[in-house]
Amino acid sequence: MATDRRAEVTWNGSLMEGSGTIRSTTSGAFGGLDVSWAARTEDATGGKTSPEELIAAAHAACFSMALSHGLAQAGNAPDRLDTSATVTFQPGEGITKIALAVEGVVPGLDEDAFREAAENAKANCPVSKALASVPQISVDARLAR
Repeated sequence: MATDRRAEVTWNGSLMEGSGTIRSTTSGAFGGLDVSWAARTEDATGGKTSPEELIAAAHAACFSMALSHGLAQAGNAPDRLDTSATVTFQPGEGITKIALAVEGVVPGLDEDAFREAAENAKANCPVSKALASVPQISVDARLAR
C-alpha cells in the first residue's frame, strides 16, 4: 500500500536574507524547524537546519533500514548499525556528493560480506534511488571491533 508524507513550510523574504520554518509534518514527529540560506552555505548555522541536513537524516535512516533488512534476509540480522550521511552542497551546483558511513555489529558476518551488503543497500534504498542524480554517493562500511 502506498503512503504519502507531507511537510509544510513557510518562507519569508528573499533567498539570501529571508528565512523559513518547517511548520509541520504528517507524523507530527517534528515541526517548528527554522531553515535559512546561511544554514545551507555556512558552518555556523545558528540553530537552523537546511534541506541538505534533512536529506542527510533521511538518507542515513533509509540506508540503515535497507541494510538491516538485507542482512536479515541473508540470515545475519544486525545487533546494531551506526550510520552517518554527509551531504555536500555547493552553491550554484547543488548537492555534489553524499558520503555514507556505517559501523555494524553483525554476528557471523565477515568484513567483505558486510561491505557487499552495504553497497547493495546504498544502491537500492528508496532515498538513494531518489537521489540518483547526485554525482557521487559513497559508502564506507566496517564491522565494529
